[in-house]
Amino acid sequence: MVKLTVKSNEAGQRLDRFLRKYFRRASLGNIYRIIRKDLKVNGKREKEDYILAEGDQLTVYIPRELFEELSEPVRKYKAKKQFKVVYEDGSILAVDKPWGLLVHGDHREKKNTLVNQVCGYLQEKGEFRSEEERVFRPSPAGRLDRNTTGLVLFGKNARALRALTEAFREKTWINKYYLTAVWGNFSAPITVKGRMERDREKNISRTALPGGGMEAVTEAFPVAAGKKLSIVRIRLITGRTHQIRLHMAEAGFPLAGDPKYGNREANLYMKKRFGITTQQLHAYRLEMIKMADPLGYLEGKVIEAPIPETLSRIEEYIVKGQ
Repeated sequence: MVKLTVKSNEAGQRLDRFLRKYFRRASLGNIYRIIRKDLKVNGKREKEDYILAEGDQLTVYIPRELFEELSEPVRKYKAKKQFKVVYEDGSILAVDKPWGLLVHGDHREKKNTLVNQVCGYLQEKGEFRSEEERVFRPSPAGRLDRNTTGLVLFGKNARALRALTEAFREKTWINKYYLTAVWGNFSAPITVKGRMERDREKNISRTALPGGGMEAVTEAFPVAAGKKLSIVRIRLITGRTHQIRLHMAEAGFPLAGDPKYGNREANLYMKKRFGITTQQLHAYRLEMIKMADPLGYLEGKVIEAPIPETLSRIEEYIVKGQ
């Protein structure tokens, strides 16, 4: 048999979910078989929906060899650091994600991701020990697309991550602002509302038919309006995939350089004038309006990421009259 003690980063979750993370090589059927026949919590049988508390003692009645075979192996994170730290304390980390970097891995790239880079950074600092944390790892409370730059918030521990996730889920707790370059003379604020649905096969989002999809709301404000290009500040009320790109295109102001939702004239202009072949979208500002414990101390805090050189260059070009 093998004994486990539930640590603070593992508490507050269902027994079956804990075991699915711990025994990542086990099938779902094996997980529930272990719960029914081969596991006791504090000396008693518990059902799969039992909520673990810090200090709970789990006894698993399987051979040590099988235990290790089913367990998540200890992992060292060695991805080269590409992000910049914008803000950091004992509970959270705010980073500035560069262009072209995935937050999470996909079928093409699994190693060099923002998550792995952050875990490696915290490992080097001694704040994350993968040999001790077999279930939890520092994770982002939200995501950005590969070609979107800017702020991503990470929870360094489970309680902080849950508080961040809750804050992002509530529409009024954190104000999220982006900067982007759009095609056209954008000179007055707009609000775009609708329902969006996702086509995962084509990796695009589109406006849903009435009653379908999910609610999406985007607010846009002019920063610098030119004849052909404008810099726009976006407040994201909801966070759907490709929401800003779709909504601005539907409003008649597609993101300049956007190969998926933009237009040919704008994209050719961006390539010729600036050497840019993709949209410029930057998550630059987070305003913490309300935060749950243990992150209440962050209420009222504003976190900003520097504006990328490409957007600054486009804005300067607009201000000079294009």
